[in-house]
Amino acid sequence: MSAAENRYDDPRRHDPRQDRPLAGLFADLARETTNLARSEIALAKAELSDKAAEAAGGVAYIAAGGLVAFAGVLVLLAAAVLGLSTVLAPWLAALIVGVVVAAVGGILAYVGKNRLKPENLRPRRTIGTLNDDKRWAESQLAR
Repeated sequence: MSAAENRYDDPRRHDPRQDRPLAGLFADLARETTNLARSEIALAKAELSDKAAEAAGGVAYIAAGGLVAFAGVLVLLAAAVLGLSTVLAPWLAALIVGVVVAAVGGILAYVGKNRLKPENLRPRRTIGTLNDDKRWAESQLAR
């Protein structure tokens, strides 16, 4: 058996890519960089679509809160009308119901507002993998 044949059978052998010319290594680097960029873009798209869905949920809560608060205002107006027309218990009942409905609307709007905070919409995974990629590239260049 020749020395060349033995080199390929030895499990301790070095990586055959190390014997490649520099141009081949740069071609590999360009291809892998392109693949990495495509993967990062795909991850960013997926994460941003998740964040957009989350934002839509927040907007829905704000809209629901606005509608409920509007209903509360209508009940409060009815209470004011009843209060002006009579000084009996019906206006007090309408006033209590109006305050409760308005409070529920305020709570819904508050929950929706909290779901729209900028830190909740930040694509954390994409930023993390980009930082990992940056560290990897820096370590590869430092070799």
